Amino acid sequence: MAPPLCYDANGADINPATIPGAIILPPPPRHDQVVVDPVGPPNPEFEPDANEVGPPAPTLEAQAVAAVKNEITEKRRIITAVYENDLIGSGKDEYYTSGVRIGYLDIGAKFPEFANDIDDIIPTFSINETSSIFYSLGQNIYTPQDITQSEQAPGDRPWAGYLYGSMGMVTFTDDHTDELEVSLGVVGPAAMGEEVQKFIHKNITDSPVPRGWKNQIENEPALTLAWQRAWPSYYSSDAGLVVFSFSPYIGATVGNVYDFATGGISFRITPSSERWQDMPMRVRPAIPGTGFFEIPEKKWSWYLFGGLEGRAVARNIFLDGNTFRDSYSVDKEYFVGDANVGAALTYDQVRLSYTLIYRTKEFETQEDDTVFGALSVGYRF
Repeated sequence: MAPPLCYDANGADINPATIPGAIILPPPPRHDQVVVDPVGPPNPEFEPDANEVGPPAPTLEAQAVAAVKNEITEKRRIITAVYENDLIGSGKDEYYTSGVRIGYLDIGAKFPEFANDIDDIIPTFSINETSSIFYSLGQNIYTPQDITQSEQAPGDRPWAGYLYGSMGMVTFTDDHTDELEVSLGVVGPAAMGEEVQKFIHKNITDSPVPRGWKNQIENEPALTLAWQRAWPSYYSSDAGLVVFSFSPYIGATVGNVYDFATGGISFRITPSSERWQDMPMRVRPAIPGTGFFEIPEKKWSWYLFGGLEGRAVARNIFLDGNTFRDSYSVDKEYFVGDANVGAALTYDQVRLSYTLIYRTKEFETQEDDTVFGALSVGYRF
């Protein structure tokens, strides 16, 4: 190594080796070098930090963005048909006798302008790359325990039909998901509960003829607004090929059909390759689910799920009767609980799901708790 140079007052080069008593120092080390004392420990000033923290783990929203981008293919839409009935649960035909819902989910859809106004109103809710839109049409039918009586049985629930259409959106924000839904419809004879039940009993199930529809709740326009928030990754354990997770959630529904607050927890067990599967779509009130599923890498996949939910009920038109006129009613229970368990099987673009639901008594004079089943078929296209 050449001796370092220095300069005199006139700027001329001077070789310090020619100056008696001069101490020659090496050039200072670069910052990317580690200076090691041959008889001592490494110099900490230039030692790399072994505990240096890498980039933070991606948030749930970031993971969802990546998953949604992966799902936005030619098959980004899902249509689901849901059928709920006590005949495929307890085998009886009473109380909540039937619910049908057909839903359409558009993954990563472009939102209408008014949705941005909702984004501004609701705290910690944002329309982003994970946001999706869903639409649905449905009908619910409610009857007393004995459908062969032509008169309204005292102390039993009213006869009622409910026909509705709804629109909603679901989105990931930070560590949670939000789901908003507005439903418009009609309660009463215009909902065609009588016609549908009589047709099914005569032509499909060969069940007794329902004789008390003349006592049903009168026609009334129906409006409900529903919101639910869930934390899908509150607890998640990846066991390699299988993912197990718990997801707590809260929600509220208001309108002239239902007024209730809800809270609960759902669990799911799914292959790690299809970890973003969601619970099947259901008829409200129900444990939340959009019906989303992934097309399996190996054609076949499966999904196990369940949950517990509690509702504090202020209004239920199917028990309280009409809002704007006098009608038959029963004293409802203000707290109702649901428990469910189910399984889903996916083949390519089709998913078949079954859910068994246990519901506590909804009105004071109800003799038994309710057990019913939900069967759904989803198709991605």
